[in-house]
Amino acid sequence: MEKCRIIFSGSGGQGIITAAVILAEAAVLYEDMMAVQSQAYGPQARGGVSRSDVIISDSTIDFPKVIQPNVLICLTQAAYNAYSPLIRPGGLLLSDEKFVNTDRKADARQIRLPMYATVMETIKKPVVFNICVLGALISLTKLVKPESIMNVLETRIPQELLKMNNEALDLGIKMGTTCFRS
Repeated sequence: MEKCRIIFSGSGGQGIITAAVILAEAAVLYEDMMAVQSQAYGPQARGGVSRSDVIISDSTIDFPKVIQPNVLICLTQAAYNAYSPLIRPGGLLLSDEKFVNTDRKADARQIRLPMYATVMETIKKPVVFNICVLGALISLTKLVKPESIMNVLETRIPQELLKMNNEALDLGIKMGTTCFRS
């Protein structure tokens, strides 16, 4: 596998850093790949712009920061405005249609999905929005298997929340799969 460089971006409180950590752990612990994850966020605990970088590879990773991502996830307009110019030509730009208007031209496959709305309609709890995003991401990229994500979740969250997280992951996977048919 060629190195996949991913930027998760949004605002504090959306769980993007948690999603990035889960993806990196799934790659390392259950997919026998190498991964590195780093993060940056504004001074606000919630609401400030957040970014988390993940690099996944089957070979050595020499530099832990993503300069030009293959995959960019934007969950707020501010994140889209700041990071969309960075996307590698031919990359994937994934955003949520409720929070992001993709008004700029990017030399990338831009996919807008109703992830937040679907989570709120189906599960009614925004706390799993990030897991739905992760499901869409792995469906679109095939970076890791859904079972690997669930294995990580089983070690990170209370047992009583696993069903809800699995449901959110499945919602995202279905949305990502639908993109291939349209």
